[in-house]
Amino acid sequence: MSIKKFDDKSVAKMERTIIQQNRKIENLRQQLNEKSLKLDEVNQSYKELYSIYAAIANSLFWKLTYPVRKISQIIKNLFAKNKFLIRSAIYLKGFLRGGFSGGKNQLENYLISIEERPQNHLVISKQTKKQQEQFKFSKNVKFSILVPLYNTPANYLEQMIESVRWQTYSNWELCLADGSDEAHNYVGEYCRELAKTDNRIVYQKLSENKGISENTNACIKMAKGDYIALFDHDDILHPSALFECMKEICDSGADYLYTDEATFLDNDVTDIITYHYKPDFSPYNLLANNYICHFSVFSAKLIEKVGMFRHEYDGSQDHDMILRLTDAAKNVVHIPKLLYLWRSHANSVAMDINSKAYAIKAGQSAVHDFLLSKGIESRVTSSPAFPTIYRIEYDIVNNPLVSIIIPNKNHGEDLENCIDSIKEKTTYQNYEIVIVDNGSTEEDIKLYYEELKEDKSIKILSYDKPFNYSAINNFAVSNCNGEYVLLLNNDTEVITPGWIEELLMLAQKSDVGAVGAKLFYDNNTVQHGGIILNLGEDRVAGHGHTGADKTNPGYMGKMFYIQNISAVTAACLMVEKSKYLKVGGFDEQLAVAYNDVDFCLKLDKLGYNNIFNPFCELYHYESLSRGLDTDCENRKRFLREAELFKEKWKDKLSKTDPYYNPNLSLDVSYELR
Repeated sequence: MSIKKFDDKSVAKMERTIIQQNRKIENLRQQLNEKSLKLDEVNQSYKELYSIYAAIANSLFWKLTYPVRKISQIIKNLFAKNKFLIRSAIYLKGFLRGGFSGGKNQLENYLISIEERPQNHLVISKQTKKQQEQFKFSKNVKFSILVPLYNTPANYLEQMIESVRWQTYSNWELCLADGSDEAHNYVGEYCRELAKTDNRIVYQKLSENKGISENTNACIKMAKGDYIALFDHDDILHPSALFECMKEICDSGADYLYTDEATFLDNDVTDIITYHYKPDFSPYNLLANNYICHFSVFSAKLIEKVGMFRHEYDGSQDHDMILRLTDAAKNVVHIPKLLYLWRSHANSVAMDINSKAYAIKAGQSAVHDFLLSKGIESRVTSSPAFPTIYRIEYDIVNNPLVSIIIPNKNHGEDLENCIDSIKEKTTYQNYEIVIVDNGSTEEDIKLYYEELKEDKSIKILSYDKPFNYSAINNFAVSNCNGEYVLLLNNDTEVITPGWIEELLMLAQKSDVGAVGAKLFYDNNTVQHGGIILNLGEDRVAGHGHTGADKTNPGYMGKMFYIQNISAVTAACLMVEKSKYLKVGGFDEQLAVAYNDVDFCLKLDKLGYNNIFNPFCELYHYESLSRGLDTDCENRKRFLREAELFKEKWKDKLSKTDPYYNPNLSLDVSYELR
């Protein structure tokens, strides 16, 4: 029988394991005691509440008032279902305050408020309509609305044209190029009749159907307006669409504008199946996803710069054109209002992309070719979210050294798990790990450090001052050798083998600042999906999509494409070292609170794009139930730093986050609804 021999390294690891397990047992014992005490408190509270409830339910007053409560509920139900009763009650309320005129005014105000509610996203009040029609603008802009027609169903055609004629801004022309076949002659007949009564409608019958791009080009040749608007033949415009665009053109000089949109089912504009609330102009979003889409309006001069629609991208011709137009535009403006209704029906892309499968390939080619025109090689494939939302991969240039910086104090087991995952899973090989120890006292971590010192790719720095996350990272960056720095928490674990490549391919771009990853709790729900300003209870900043399942595509597929974001968490953040130093690193006045957000906003201020890449995935074992720090001094410090951050960025925080639509909730992760 052979006796297994243990070397010094194995013995040291066993010693560390024993220490860690003993600490776990002690922690569990403490947690059990705390939970037992809490359970006793809950039971006592329950008994007290039940005794109060029993006293009320058995009281004479509660029994005598039962008929009153029952009658009150019946009356409420009657009013909820009967418009006449509601309006009568409202009139009576005004009458009691101001006689007949008071009742009339009260009822009129109520009716106006009802009329202005966006029940079908097309209704505006008579008062609003009149105000917009009489509004005097500082410029005189004519809009050419382009609609290529092809076998358009009669009811769709009528609703589309009427929605243009409803516009409260009247200086427009509707350019209709008709490629319909002989079986659909009614399209031309209807348009010609309307053109006789409204000279703003310009109709042309095409000799043949040449496809969506060439038919739209025919519309462009007909157009005489100062601005071009793209409009599909089966969709509907909100009555204020052109008015809102005109306002923005006069106010900001925008040469490209787009709006929010909603998708409705078939013929019922009240049956909304999707609300698309968009961010402000986000160039990296646009590469991966034609989020701009409808309603797009742009200066006619831009067409002269970028050229016409290109038939080789039919199916995704709008994506190709919008990429080129926004690249040439000087001022791209987003109007965060639902001004376009996209009809979803059996043959539309809105219903099923597979009904136009060629659009998938055309979209991939459009993005690839646009990047190639900039001298950028890429690989464009469909993402898991949707076939026409793309995953874009770029080449790594020159294989630079990446310094992975991990601050640590004690937490030997967490650190070991983190480093093991890096060593076992990482496919990118040119990296160094820089551990910054901030006063560890536990024996197991000291043993582990001795073991790590044998690895030439790992160095351990000592930071003996009081904890300051910003100062620790600044110290580490000044002592690392990498061209790129990757800030990483000690309680993370790598999931994606190519995680460094996913971050580095973006961090290498000259217009990119910080790049962040998608992080998960250990129950496979999202911990970090980018940071949104003004989100959450404190109205400073919060993580998007927190709590979503790992497979959840997110709001409009956002959890599966590379995108612009205001900030990313430093739990996993890569940035070029020269850019880190250029903005002065982390602000050491922010030792704990919002230092990573501050860092990202400094990069943003210099014109860099901060990027969230959901294809870089890690676990972040931050406690799911962790609340506010209960330690009095720590809490005071957090609040003090939060106030400092808010004062420093008050102008930024006074506005909506450019990458988060103001129509979305700031109280919850709206995307999960």
